[in-house]
Amino acid sequence: MTDLRRNVLFLCTGNSARSMIAEGLLRSLGGDRFRAHSAGSFPTGRINPGAVPVLRSMGLDPDDFRSKSWDEFAAPGAPPIDFIFTVCDNAAGEVCPIWPGRPVSAHWGVEDPAAVSGSGAEIAQAFAEAERQLRRRVERFLSLPPEVLDGPDVRVRLEAIGKDLNP
Repeated sequence: MTDLRRNVLFLCTGNSARSMIAEGLLRSLGGDRFRAHSAGSFPTGRINPGAVPVLRSMGLDPDDFRSKSWDEFAAPGAPPIDFIFTVCDNAAGEVCPIWPGRPVSAHWGVEDPAAVSGSGAEIAQAFAEAERQLRRRVERFLSLPPEVLDGPDVRVRLEAIGKDLNP
């Protein structure tokens, strides 16, 4: 049986917070239409501790996530990626690998909650805000019908989601 799910890759420089949260959201909300992945250009090798309670709040086990390089998804044998979303401005400006299959890409920048310093409550609030923004974008992505995802203006639609516009 052929797997008809589309592969989505969320990119961030460190692959420790925002991209992991986005991957978790798509895992928990995407049903059988999508398979979620995340990676970074310079992965930290660990999940940011602030992302752990966010993943748990989605009913996901943080041990099922790992910080990895985007090179894994450009290597032979990698799953063919259909959509790529950069969730940090640094990753959006970097020279990406050549992705097999010509995936559609868009930028969905979100402020880095891992860069917030302050009390535990302030840090938790930063992670909650990143999750809220990413959730809204993932939900809008999931609401697009298949004919839009296959259509000629899909990139424009996906970029508009990242800018919180209604195309």
